[in-house]
Amino acid sequence: MGRVSKYPEELRERAVRMVAEVRPQYPSQWASITAVAGMLGIGTPETLRTWIRRAEVDTGQRPGVSSQLAEENKALRKQVAELRRANEILKAAAIFFGAELDRPGRR
Repeated sequence: MGRVSKYPEELRERAVRMVAEVRPQYPSQWASITAVAGMLGIGTPETLRTWIRRAEVDTGQRPGVSSQLAEENKALRKQVAELRRANEILKAAAIFFGAELDRPGRR
């Protein structure tokens, strides 16, 4: 991910697995998320819920854009922006040097 998280990736994966394992012991998924978040010291249950949703998308259980595709898309957008800036610089240089060639020479 682009942003540095205060939670290590290992903890995220463990928490997602734990929710799946303890889910049958609770009346709802939210109850199991709240319990696991409390056990692992995760700030809010909502944080864990978003990790679970992201894992579901990444494994194809839920529709959406996977983390890998999102990262690739972000990198490609950055590359396109850099190329557009380079093109603008080249256009400006071409105009400048073209104007220099059109001026009558001093000899």
